Amino acid sequence: MPMKRTASTTPAAPHEASGHQSLSAYIQARFDEFSRSQKDVAQYIVDHLDDVAFQTAEELARRANTSSSTVVRFSQALGFEGFPELQTSAREEYRRRVAAGQVGGGITSDQPLFSLDQNEFETAIAADHVNVEETARKVSRSDVEACIEAIAESTRVLVVGTDQMAFFASYLRHLLMLLDIQADIVASPSQEALSRLGRIDEDTLVIGLSAGRPHPLVVRAMKIARHRKAKTIAVTDATLSDVAKLSHIQLYYSSNSPAYVRSHTALLSVIQALAYGVYSRDHDRYADRIKAFRLK
Repeated sequence: MPMKRTASTTPAAPHEASGHQSLSAYIQARFDEFSRSQKDVAQYIVDHLDDVAFQTAEELARRANTSSSTVVRFSQALGFEGFPELQTSAREEYRRRVAAGQVGGGITSDQPLFSLDQNEFETAIAADHVNVEETARKVSRSDVEACIEAIAESTRVLVVGTDQMAFFASYLRHLLMLLDIQADIVASPSQEALSRLGRIDEDTLVIGLSAGRPHPLVVRAMKIARHRKAKTIAVTDATLSDVAKLSHIQLYYSSNSPAYVRSHTALLSVIQALAYGVYSRDHDRYADRIKAFRLK
């Protein structure tokens, strides 16, 4: 694979055939060195290697909410001549994952939901179907069980999510309140919301929701929680995000979409599944309360 060092201090790009670390591992090892926009690209590549292997630089930039020039500069920062060389390395790693049975092999991979001439509506639904499948494949059962136990045993739950995540924070609060679990949300930097952050203590469970680059308020909430020894859960579509790094438990969801916004279908599925998991721990206890709301 042709490579070029962009500077004397830049390590050579990885080459799996030579027995060196994979592209994903190489990016994760150097993650803290990147600029803010380059971290967006790095996060996307690590979490969506199969897509990166076949996308153009422009498409990758759109999915990572940055510019194609940033993608090129990121490639060069890794030691590649440009994006085509980085993509070659991504394809090598992807092929090895396929050969090892780590990706593909499911019915949905071999039998698409729609024909090849699918319209935009069908394309979006097909992408959501893949998102849910990828989320289910990557989620750790031990992490899920830890999340459910933390929610069920918490004295107070604080869900933090701003902008597009505010709806999902509110919905999770609604589901938990139906189970008589005390839950509050922080969805904006209002005085009332900030006062809720001020009441975080070691008996509080803080759940941070984020998509792409996390909002500073969500990061701030997680930092306060860690400082005050509160348990933290991150539900995010970027495994290398600051919110994930600050949390005790991380749940990843896939948000790929052909549309102009991220897909949150898998996030909604994760939220509902967590609430159902809490309910299932003691459904006799919750049954009468649920029936009172005519949900069954």
